[in-house]
Amino acid sequence: MSRPPATGGMRHVAFYAKEFEACEHFYIELLGMAVEWRPDPDSVYLCSGNDNLALHRTTTEFAKEGQHLDHIGFILRQLDDVDAWYDFLVENDVEMRTKPRTHRDGARSFYCFDPDGNTVQMIYHPPISGCC
Repeated sequence: MSRPPATGGMRHVAFYAKEFEACEHFYIELLGMAVEWRPDPDSVYLCSGNDNLALHRTTTEFAKEGQHLDHIGFILRQLDDVDAWYDFLVENDVEMRTKPRTHRDGARSFYCFDPDGNTVQMIYHPPISGCC
């Protein structure tokens, strides 16, 4: 069997949030995502126009259940957007994991943490940044 046609890219991520309200604030107020759907008080689906992020409230130690998320990435349209986002998030007291840097492939990015400790990458990646 041959491989099916290429996917459209990663457009949906879902994860549990212990700091549910703080995560909502981070993704809505700071990153500019909009609420697409709130099926119940413990779940919210967010959208930026070309992707979807689901947050689900948890009070359990989900890391012990074997779920491990390395990071999620937000594509930026312009190279200069990386530094602008870095400055904006620093001004809003977001904890940084790294400073912006240019990678060997021409991409430029930095990593920060959402309020629940998930790693978020803000990245300009030339092959795909212009398409979203």
